[in-house]
Amino acid sequence: MCLLANLNRLAATDQQTLPVTNTVDHFLEHCQGPEPLAALRQRCARRLIRMRALDPFRLLGRLVVAVDGTGLLTFHQRHCEHCLTQKHGDTVVYFHPVLEAKLVTDAGLAISLESEFIENAPHDRTAAHYDQLKQDCELTAFARLAERFARAFPQLQIIWSADSLYACGAFFARCRRADWRFVVTFKEGRLPDLWREFQALLPLHPHQRLREELPDHTVRVYRWVEHLSYVDSEQRAHTLNALLCEETAPTGQVTTFAWLTDLPLTRQTVVAVAGQGGRIRSTIENEGFNVQKNSGLNLEHAYSLDWNKAKAYYFLLQLGHLCFQLLEKGSLLRALATEYGKASVAQLWGGQEKLAQRLLDALRYYLLPADPDAAPCRVAADLLRLPSIERPPASIIAA
Repeated sequence: MCLLANLNRLAATDQQTLPVTNTVDHFLEHCQGPEPLAALRQRCARRLIRMRALDPFRLLGRLVVAVDGTGLLTFHQRHCEHCLTQKHGDTVVYFHPVLEAKLVTDAGLAISLESEFIENAPHDRTAAHYDQLKQDCELTAFARLAERFARAFPQLQIIWSADSLYACGAFFARCRRADWRFVVTFKEGRLPDLWREFQALLPLHPHQRLREELPDHTVRVYRWVEHLSYVDSEQRAHTLNALLCEETAPTGQVTTFAWLTDLPLTRQTVVAVAGQGGRIRSTIENEGFNVQKNSGLNLEHAYSLDWNKAKAYYFLLQLGHLCFQLLEKGSLLRALATEYGKASVAQLWGGQEKLAQRLLDALRYYLLPADPDAAPCRVAADLLRLPSIERPPASIIAA
């Protein structure tokens, strides 16, 4: 087994035994909470932004950041005083969700920039009204996340991509104060008066229409109205643009999408705003949350019952996911996939889960080169080039 020797080479250490779960727990006890790991996550993302690696994915000169919440931990008994509660019949579920702001791209990247745990403030649990206290929610958590995001990325030009929950005055006003732009899902049930106005104005703008036919014969028809007026419950006035996309599949099935935005809508921009600003929001769910839950990272696993350590594990998971995304999307592995006649790394190995398993087995059975200047990504590519992830004959295992 070469794993210990490889870990020592990567970490420039001289350990005699392999780390276990208790080793990680012991390390986290000396991290002064989850904040240092959260800061490291942001430093990695900031480095990618500053080296302009993500510039090709900008929309109208801005990076797109999707915001959404997801479940993290769930218990059938109260885990801690910060638990949110939800009743299903006679059953009470205690859970910890998290709100994520991820930089998303049409290449499938979902890079964590900021996180806010949706949690109740500590209260006196002996109080008779403890279970009736108002719970934390996603919009309240976003207000906290937005303040930290503005401090961490004060000059970053972004577009928020969000679901219909964020179609509200508080969100619009916060974006305006920070010079952020947004594309949010527009649904009749969220802003019914504005929706009716939008539908009434569409026939009056017949020239604001664009038809697009995709290679698979899917047809998309875009229609839009600019300068809609909306006054929120705090009497703040907002000027919004609305975009409708009717998509007809080759089978004849019609699906309708709609968004509210403060981006300019013209014949030159509507396709990009809908695709890179609106529809791309699914990336945070598919390439973000779903991958982290179902590809071996086990986002919903309780790595620790200590809530502060659980947060730290969450940030470690975000760092690990970032590394795997860069490895999967990197030019070295794309070239390797081409060499084997595959269109993508996912086709070569079947996704991040198998990529991780192959890399782990390669680290177990093949010794890394002794060259201290060897780039980690190139080393990984060389390891993944090995023809089999099965245990090799003893004669070729390095001592």
